Amino acid sequence: MNYLEFEKPLAEIEGKAAELRAMARGGSGMDVSKEAEALDRKADQMLKDLYKGLNPWQKCQVARHADRPHCKEYIETLFTEYTALAGDRNFADDHAVMGGLARFNDTPVVVIGHEKGHDTKTRIERNFGMARPEGYRKAIRLMDMADKFRLPVITLVDTPGAYPGKGAEERGQSEAIARATERSLSLGVPVIAVIIGEGGSGGAVAFATANRIAMLEHSIYSVISPEGCASILWKDSDKMREAAEALRLTAQDLQKLGVIDRIVKEPLGGAQRGRKEAVEAVGKAIETMMKELGSKKPEALIRDRREKFLEMGAKGLAA
Repeated sequence: MNYLEFEKPLAEIEGKAAELRAMARGGSGMDVSKEAEALDRKADQMLKDLYKGLNPWQKCQVARHADRPHCKEYIETLFTEYTALAGDRNFADDHAVMGGLARFNDTPVVVIGHEKGHDTKTRIERNFGMARPEGYRKAIRLMDMADKFRLPVITLVDTPGAYPGKGAEERGQSEAIARATERSLSLGVPVIAVIIGEGGSGGAVAFATANRIAMLEHSIYSVISPEGCASILWKDSDKMREAAEALRLTAQDLQKLGVIDRIVKEPLGGAQRGRKEAVEAVGKAIETMMKELGSKKPEALIRDRREKFLEMGAKGLAA
């Protein structure tokens, strides 16, 4: 288990309990079961207390936890007959974005998501989930296919933001994101988005311009990262804690503002401590949202989506 900064006291207690059990397995002749159980109870209570009152910066840390389930795991678990489709038919295939045809509860769908990777090799291959222009153009191609064949679109958002490199800018990063957002708005099929980790800047909005948006309990969604915001406003990236507070990027704040529709509860200690349970909870949320949209006609879906985003601004000003 990789412990976060605020979890260090918990790490010490769980470490001591593990040491006691290791001593017992080593044949020390000591009965340490009661001591270990007492430490387990203390650790459970501390975990509850920690996660009961997470501040926005701590939620950022949880959302970025390396052990959280990523897009690939959700697709492999929740979808069947997944057929990956690659390339933007223009420049290249972007491995930070994965997507293709699949079945969800036996319903044909198009699924698209950001994939961060799970180790050093795959994180480099996936560019840490930061898509280049060809990733967004691939997503547009998949959306076009979904619209043509009347297939619901399900997106899984988990990105620090679009890739800001020189090559990406030369190939029209902002234009690609804008076109992906525009295409999402015009789809005559249900569009469902789930923010499973980070939802950073326009790179996330391009995939989250949906009829229904859900967020995992400890995920984040913002116009810019706290570090980037602090660098711009205070010229000091160390003020990221203050920026996280000001950005109102937590699922709880965003639901109040009307930016998202529902919060998906995570296992105690975050999705990284209960990967299977977190994935299953997301699956149930997608199923519910699919049912809510299933009977709507194309015109109603487009109108619903546009009105949803127009109302976000009004609610934001009122708040």
